[in-house]
Amino acid sequence: MAREKNSFACQSCGASSGQWAGRCNACGEWNTIVEEVSKNSGIAGGPSKKQAKGLTLELESLDTEVADVPRLLTDIAEFDRVTGGGLVPGSAILVGGEPGIGKSTLLLQVAAVLANKGHRALYFSGEEATAQIRLRAKRLKVTDAPVGLAAETNVANILSTLEADDPPAMVIIDSIQTVWSDSLDAAPGTVSQVRACSQHLVRYAKRSGAVLLIVGHVTKDGQIAGPKVVEHMVDTVLYFEGDSGHQFRILRAVKNRFGATDEIGVFEMKNEGLAEVANPSEMFLGDRNDDSPGAAVFAGIEGSRPVLVEIQALVAASSLATPRRAVVGCDSNRLAMIIAVLSARCGLRFGAHDVYLNVAGGLRITEPAADVAIAAALISALSGIALPIDRVFFGEISLSGAVRNVGHMGARLKEARKLGFKSATMPMPVDGETPDKKMLVENLPHLSALTANILGSEGAKTQDSDDKETKNS
Repeated sequence: MAREKNSFACQSCGASSGQWAGRCNACGEWNTIVEEVSKNSGIAGGPSKKQAKGLTLELESLDTEVADVPRLLTDIAEFDRVTGGGLVPGSAILVGGEPGIGKSTLLLQVAAVLANKGHRALYFSGEEATAQIRLRAKRLKVTDAPVGLAAETNVANILSTLEADDPPAMVIIDSIQTVWSDSLDAAPGTVSQVRACSQHLVRYAKRSGAVLLIVGHVTKDGQIAGPKVVEHMVDTVLYFEGDSGHQFRILRAVKNRFGATDEIGVFEMKNEGLAEVANPSEMFLGDRNDDSPGAAVFAGIEGSRPVLVEIQALVAASSLATPRRAVVGCDSNRLAMIIAVLSARCGLRFGAHDVYLNVAGGLRITEPAADVAIAAALISALSGIALPIDRVFFGEISLSGAVRNVGHMGARLKEARKLGFKSATMPMPVDGETPDKKMLVENLPHLSALTANILGSEGAKTQDSDDKETKNS
């Protein structure tokens, strides 16, 4: 006779335990453990039934010929770039992002494009009624696209609908936190429901060859809600970045079994939907002022794409015992390290100043090559000396103050020259790598050289006088 077995699962990380606790031992979150009931047959402590003998598998060698799988092109260049050149049949893609960022809008546009090209696309919504989706389609001007709509949250009904006809080319589930299975005695959105429903849908995609696009909610920390195993089950994980009040959106691939990771696609939110931005460097640079201190242009690499972005810094005198450090679009620990290196190796003093750092355009930078650009912006903001408007900066800073080499220097300089920049401050080139001869290149062996170039003799005197006044006060 089947008996019910109670277990307790953390709704933040998915860890399970045999008893309830106020704090999860795995992730440290409070009040996230919920009791879940699952059916288990057999006597307690023993297997439910005798395990069947498995089949012997036929092993293959690594040099077996693999046929190239044709991809489904959506004709949205930025989306195809992030997915690695198009959608692979039978793949599962998880799309996460803040509420109102544009996930449903983008997926409806993708489904409409494929439907107009003759592919069968289905859209299952668990959060909105079909009338609401039609209103969005009217705003996007894609009402003529033959996309199949359904408002359903039961995974059994969704799978029955899919298997009742020929396999579609694309299936969209919006969102996985609303889908539930009646075989589990748990509320929709819990760890067990999200894990079980995702497994059923991914198994169908692999078996039928349909492209599965799953929308996932995110937590307050920006991570996709639910167990981490869902991200391991799918082939691609895409994150929508950007502020809902800002018109620009960044689609980033953090996992991709069929393409490069950390690839980005840039979109602009308009009344007609998400429009792709062909040249994101011009968007991130925006309107720049040549006499404004504290602004440096960073030549970065996002995936395989070179991107130029403006880094803005503001250094102001502080009346607080502990000066404030505010960062938008960058790691705060990285900023603290660069300030410490500037203080210890270059003699600059930030202890009596508030420091504010911002990456223009809503882009988030994780590349260490932005260290030199951040340092240049901080030095410029502290001294009040504006940097040359036609110069780009990149390079990694070590704790000793040495400027370390970074990759793809040729691609960075080529993108900068294409946008009209004439000079670059960069690390020493490695053996065999020739910099762009059409640009004036300044090689930095140490961060003190950057400080001396920006401040000069007048700036150094100003800094020394400021230090004396600070000590006297």
